[in-house]
Amino acid sequence: MPVDRDLTPEDLALIEAARDAIRARYRENRHHIGCALRTRSGRVHTAVHLDTYVGRASVCAEAIAVGRAMSDGDGDIVSIVSVRHPRPREASQEIPVVSPCGICREMLADFARDSIVIVPVDDGRAVGKVAIRELLPNKYERIVDRPRI
Repeated sequence: MPVDRDLTPEDLALIEAARDAIRARYRENRHHIGCALRTRSGRVHTAVHLDTYVGRASVCAEAIAVGRAMSDGDGDIVSIVSVRHPRPREASQEIPVVSPCGICREMLADFARDSIVIVPVDDGRAVGKVAIRELLPNKYERIVDRPRI
């Protein structure tokens, strides 16, 4: 997949960290998404998706990576990327960057409000950066001080 010229060496390293995480832990029908995030401290936290037989019990890699960062007291998330490991029978064994699912977009908008997300752009022909707010426009927010209409 071609790389957008706006990605920095740090962004490329983050993509590789996500790929390394899923390469090391891939197990068909258990883990297929890897995630890496960078915090303001410069630390990188990685995780893999936990697939379960009962789909509702599955946990996305993004949520685990955010939880790891928060648990380590390092929750000021600057950037995040997710990648997908192909199944063994797929023709291409490339590990592409993928966009976070809708639930993860909600979670990232809550816990990493000012972060950037590295995603496929140009109909998947390249990879680029977008603000999480662009991935989830008009997000629901609890505003307790605002009068009801």
